[in-house]
Amino acid sequence: MTSYLPYGHQWIDDDDVAAVAAVMRGDWLTQGPAVEVFEKSVADYVGVAHAVAFCNGTAALHGAYYAAGVGEDDEVIVPPLTFAATANAACYLGALPVFADIAPETFCLDPVEVARKVTAKTKVVAPVSYAGYPADVEGCRRAAPGAVVVEDGCHALGGDRRGCKIGAEADMTVFSFHPVKHVTTGEGGMVVTDDELFARRLRLFRSHGITKEPGEMEAKDEGPWYCEMVDLGYNYRMTELQAALGRSQMKKLDAFVARRRELACLYDEAMAELEGVTLPPRHEGHAYHLYPIQVDGSRRRALFEGLRAASIGVQVHYVPVHFHPYYRRRFGWSEGDFPCTEALYRREISLPLFPAMDDGDVDRVVAELFRFLRG
Repeated sequence: MTSYLPYGHQWIDDDDVAAVAAVMRGDWLTQGPAVEVFEKSVADYVGVAHAVAFCNGTAALHGAYYAAGVGEDDEVIVPPLTFAATANAACYLGALPVFADIAPETFCLDPVEVARKVTAKTKVVAPVSYAGYPADVEGCRRAAPGAVVVEDGCHALGGDRRGCKIGAEADMTVFSFHPVKHVTTGEGGMVVTDDELFARRLRLFRSHGITKEPGEMEAKDEGPWYCEMVDLGYNYRMTELQAALGRSQMKKLDAFVARRRELACLYDEAMAELEGVTLPPRHEGHAYHLYPIQVDGSRRRALFEGLRAASIGVQVHYVPVHFHPYYRRRFGWSEGDFPCTEALYRREISLPLFPAMDDGDVDRVVAELFRFLRG
């Protein structure tokens, strides 16, 4: 029987297992030193001063919007082509998610559309580096000069733009460590920033809003046990087990990204002459979390189901956020509001792409595509 080939999968080796086992044999399972070590490894890799770990990527987005000062009646501009969490995190804080369409040549938030949606209430612009393609952070900053730019880089750890690592240019950048991402901690997330105030607010938010820092508390000295809850926060902390796995994985990140790029090149070359398929946009700094092709929308479902029947785990990324019933009911969005996003959605299929794939896996996927599209 042909083995199932998922669209994404983690790579765990003996070094990763040993790193987690060492923590399990130690004194700390949470709130110990491993989280700080992992945070430093990510900050150093990206080239920023601060990295703040969270229990998952959604919590990290929530924390980043909080650190940016998002609150009731503020607006957060996001693309509708993303996982719902990018918009949901604004709702958690009582803000209004405002959708702006993507640029069809990049699949990322279009700064021209951002400029059309900016108001006096715009607090954050959140470009998504979709599939690993580096979003136009500087274009979004120019389009909304008074807003905080929070890059959703959950697809893009290890990528770069103009020689600068993704994570070093936005005011804050959010990463995810879900098993299908570039490195994994099982679940996990991180916010990176050069801003010390943002970093302090992120650390406060992830731990109930409670602090022991003298400069953040009222002028009291009741003893070394004393702490204060100075704002409403959450328990969004990462465990020591997650951090140990993440630190071990970071040592392999460049190799993982290099292999993703090799696989993408193999797909590009194999399908260059295949009629009926549009290949994803290229960028020298692309991190290739996904390999999203486009096909004739009238044939997509049959192709999707045919590939799944052949044990090839294709996926569609994503159902546009404004299509979801919650967003339609609450905010009044409807089909036709964002034509570029919707055109891509109707045609997109993500092919398997992860470092543990071999060249033969690419051949297998491409052969099935040829068989269907030429059959």
